[in-house]
Amino acid sequence: MASLFPARAARTISCSACRSLVSSSPASITLPLFRRTYSTPAEEPPIDYSDKPRWSYTPPRAKAPFSIRFDTNRREFPVNQNPAVLNQFYIDFLGEGGDQVLSDEVKWLAVTHKSFDQGRRGFNDRLAFLGKRIVQLQASLALAQSPANTYSTPVADSFGREPFTHPALDGLDNLSSSTKKFLTNKSRLAEIADRHDLRKVLRWRPKKVDNLDGSGIDLVLAHTLYALVGAVALEKGGLAANKLARERILAPLGFLVTA
Repeated sequence: MASLFPARAARTISCSACRSLVSSSPASITLPLFRRTYSTPAEEPPIDYSDKPRWSYTPPRAKAPFSIRFDTNRREFPVNQNPAVLNQFYIDFLGEGGDQVLSDEVKWLAVTHKSFDQGRRGFNDRLAFLGKRIVQLQASLALAQSPANTYSTPVADSFGREPFTHPALDGLDNLSSSTKKFLTNKSRLAEIADRHDLRKVLRWRPKKVDNLDGSGIDLVLAHTLYALVGAVALEKGGLAANKLARERILAPLGFLVTA
């Protein structure tokens, strides 16, 4: 029985592009692919760090193979790299011969905040923790040894009662957490740091280069001031650190300190 739809003869393809496409095997057909070639940087010769101080370079093993920041507009913040400038700061802060009190590595470590170089060259958090304990202790002793009502005004009792008094208890009224916090707040400590130009040698990376106050410069200066006391305690002992805290920090803040 004849088919209702007889087979038709194959049509001749007249287009040359179509003929070449049909005659090609599927494996030979290539489609345009957008590829990006990644080339690894050429290996640089190893650098000899044996003659360089630890504070002056980032350890090779601490460097990331690529930057974690993409298209950042954050400008670099210049910091001091001159040892002579740092030594002059220590002479001004510690007195004559102050540049010889600490070792070179500790001198740089004490003024290095953890925001600098992402903390890869070391930072002063532990020194600041120790120094703050020393300053707070000396502040408490100074308040307790001060005459009565030196930092506060006595309040009269409404019932006419008189509290028990004793020479050993005269300074307890001065010893309060609010008084100590007020006298040692970060703004007042930052003023002491600015008197010795600590900003010139401070190594840190502010969040806002054009707005240091908004980046917390007062807190960083106070933190570094504590670290300097901790550095002296680490290398010269508690007596030297106590003297530094009393004479260079507490006395300018208005504490009545005794030798």
